[in-house]
Amino acid sequence: MLRLLIGAFRDLFRSQASLEAEIVTLRHQVAVLRRRLGRRKLQLTSADRALLVLVSRVWSGWRDAVCIVQPATVLRWHRLGFRAYWRWKSRPRGGRPRIPLEVRELIARLRRENPLWGAPRIHGELLMLGIQVSEATVSNYLSTLPRRRPSQGWRTFLRNHLHETIAVDFAIVPMTRFKLLFVFVVLDLVRRRILQLGVTAHPTAQWTGHRLAEALPWNSHLRFLIRDRDGVYGHEFTTREESLGLKPVVTARASPWQNGYCERVIGTLRRECLDHVIAVNERQTQRVLDEYQSYYNRTRTHLSLKKDAPEGRAAVNSVFGRVVSVPEVGGLHHRYDRVAA
Repeated sequence: MLRLLIGAFRDLFRSQASLEAEIVTLRHQVAVLRRRLGRRKLQLTSADRALLVLVSRVWSGWRDAVCIVQPATVLRWHRLGFRAYWRWKSRPRGGRPRIPLEVRELIARLRRENPLWGAPRIHGELLMLGIQVSEATVSNYLSTLPRRRPSQGWRTFLRNHLHETIAVDFAIVPMTRFKLLFVFVVLDLVRRRILQLGVTAHPTAQWTGHRLAEALPWNSHLRFLIRDRDGVYGHEFTTREESLGLKPVVTARASPWQNGYCERVIGTLRRECLDHVIAVNERQTQRVLDEYQSYYNRTRTHLSLKKDAPEGRAAVNSVFGRVVSVPEVGGLHHRYDRVAA
């Protein structure tokens, strides 16, 4: 009771602005507490925080009247508002304009296609293309791109080693008496040229190594041999492999995609030849495959070779003359040429 009398006596000497600020603060707290009814947690809006901060600036005794939050919380709100105000006031209103979107996309493309290049190389390439941009701008933009370890892609790595690599694999051919023939495929990867199509009913390591040696010339520059983990590549085969100067590149188990070039040639061999021929015996199958190998290497065009044949096929320059067809693989495929009328 004495405390209330002392507070009432003190209010007689307070200014009108101080009393109104206290009344506004107390009424606002009552409104906030009523709004809390039915809720587990007291939630203050941005307007609530702004009002308490404003009262703290015009009334020195605000700490005694605020009950819903700690005084330190109001001070923290005030500091956050101060920072936000000066951040807004100090925002950039001009400066250097951004480079066009096309140039930014081109910089990202150059970095993606050439991971070994830095800002100076990319800047020099842009200058060669007639794009005037500073090296510092290129460097700043590169810092926003995702960083990755500088490394060439697998496609680039394989292209740089195709001239020294061959691949081998086996294809299975069913015979008329429900027995199986095995076709040993040796493929030169640089031009997709078939070096060997050997047929046998009983593949052994010695027979496979002999056919591999027949497929390669004596002055071969090949260094790598891609093959799987088939048991037919035994001691005799590995010995012949070493004598030819070949280093085996063995694929993982159950991963035919790691020998994709050879697998694709085997699929082409099935679709264009073996699926249309009945294998009677080894001799007949070998003869058909020899004819198909000649057609495949000399006549058949390939998408990966820009519509050229593995051994090269000259295009006819003249548009005059009669077009004649030459049957190949027993008439299963044809080669077309022009002859003088």
